[in-house]
Amino acid sequence: MRQKTYFASDFHLGIDVRYSSREREQQIVRWLDQIKVDAAALYLVGDVFDFWFEYKTVIPKGYVRLLGKLAELRDADIPIYYFTGNHDMWMFRYLEDEMDIPIYREPIIRKIEGKTFFIGHGDGLGPGDHGYKFIKKIFNNRICQWLFHRLHPNFGIGLANFWSQRSRASNHDESQFLGAEKEWLVQFCNDELDRTNADYFIFGHRHLPIDYTLKNGTSRYINLGDWMNYNSYGVFDGQTMRIEFFENVDGTVIEG
Repeated sequence: MRQKTYFASDFHLGIDVRYSSREREQQIVRWLDQIKVDAAALYLVGDVFDFWFEYKTVIPKGYVRLLGKLAELRDADIPIYYFTGNHDMWMFRYLEDEMDIPIYREPIIRKIEGKTFFIGHGDGLGPGDHGYKFIKKIFNNRICQWLFHRLHPNFGIGLANFWSQRSRASNHDESQFLGAEKEWLVQFCNDELDRTNADYFIFGHRHLPIDYTLKNGTSRYINLGDWMNYNSYGVFDGQTMRIEFFENVDGTVIEG
């Protein structure tokens, strides 16, 4: 019986970390095989790919195992929802046209089994990070996208992969929780509570598995972590929302 809603983010397929990108992709496919027996829906909350750009007739090479498994889940009538992140913001209509997977570019609010979920990748939210917010506006500009389309894929995708690696190398704060006063997404969630009475704020982007109780004492900020280091994901069974780990017996959740 399909009764669980699953959330995952930050696969970053295309780069090698603890495992090669292909080994990580195979691991993700094993996880998808495991959850398909009881999945009511799957939310992919950004940065599934370390880089993605769709030309009119060209998509990035690889990822056939993941794409084939997503198609299999959709053929089994399991809804899948895809949120763009800061590494795959140039996802356009390929998944929608080929698999009927809707693409979300901004956070959404959704009711699931009577609970209110605020769901998004998390990039560019909260105070600070003004440099990235400016760059994101440039990347989302239709003229800039049109100009990038004019580049040959061999050059364009190579250039974007170089940029992606530099962006990751410049982030030195991913590996530790900085405290509520310095975590931008915690601050965003607490501010958003004044406007949105959400039970759960579900994000990726931060690369840490976090379950943090917000200022009202009941709502929770859930960060899904990543699959480069943690193999972490979120699951809601209709009553309880929790973070779990796949093929990682040492996985721990940062709680607060």
